[in-house]
Amino acid sequence: MNLLLEKSLVEKIPVNMIYMAANKQITQRRIIVREIHEGFFKAYCFLRKADRLFKKENILSVMPDKQKFLKSS
Repeated sequence: MNLLLEKSLVEKIPVNMIYMAANKQITQRRIIVREIHEGFFKAYCFLRKADRLFKKENILSVMPDKQKFLKSS
């Protein structure tokens, strides 16, 4: 998980994340990581079209972005 977040930060590429919000709602987000801190990170969220803060403990999974993967094939 951390490696994909770091790759997104360094290479400025999107990743897909399954995330549980504070209200326990589960969403899928396409993000580009902007900053990484100890327990949270800041990322541009394509769903909300804005920078958002995400708690690392609420991440259920992180996957490479399929659109990016298909373009590089």
